[in-house]
Amino acid sequence: MDKTVLVVEDEANIVDILTFNLQREGYAVLSAYDGQAGLELAQARHPDLILLDLMLPKLNGFEVCKTLRDAGDTVPILMLTAREEEADKVKGLELGADDYITKPFSVRELMARVGSNIRRSDMPPRSAGSGQGVTLGRIRLDSETATCYKDDAALELSQREFELISFLCANPDKVFSREELMEHVWNYEGYVGDVRGVDVAVRRLREKLEDDPANPKFVMTRRGLGYYFNSQHT
Repeated sequence: MDKTVLVVEDEANIVDILTFNLQREGYAVLSAYDGQAGLELAQARHPDLILLDLMLPKLNGFEVCKTLRDAGDTVPILMLTAREEEADKVKGLELGADDYITKPFSVRELMARVGSNIRRSDMPPRSAGSGQGVTLGRIRLDSETATCYKDDAALELSQREFELISFLCANPDKVFSREELMEHVWNYEGYVGDVRGVDVAVRRLREKLEDDPANPKFVMTRRGLGYYFNSQHT
């Protein structure tokens, strides 16, 4: 069965371009030209991925994304935005969008991100290690249930957050750059774009994992290099 992509965008020419290229890649396409119609289509048709513009009539992209996430919908959401303000992009990620791409965008790059996110959503959540689970001091990962435990209490992590902590725990004390994390955790091969999504994901993970998110002890920053899991904090 074809995978279905929902395009929520109020500019008809962009919808036409995206529809043509998505169909050429073998995807079925649904389209909506305002946020309310897009939200209703998402809830009724359950697409495999949503391309969601930020600036929309009736409901904006932030509102659509928040409504879906608050209802527990984990469909991959890629936000399309012409805005350059970092705060808008970060807000979208914090509301639960998986990534964003700024207009004007490369169709080739966008298609690569669509394919990557759909493949990722098809894979069962698992640890990035050997598949047997990992225990590092107070942190335990159960790869079969995709659950992270701290002091034997289960944490409410998103799939992306679980994949991130799994990958870091599978490679304790090794520093990974944001680009490397985009490749290994986000599954964006050869990623050279904006990497602020990593910083947002780390911040959200720390809010759930750390005793004091402002003074992290598990997921650490090596200034100028990247992030690592500190196995010495047990």
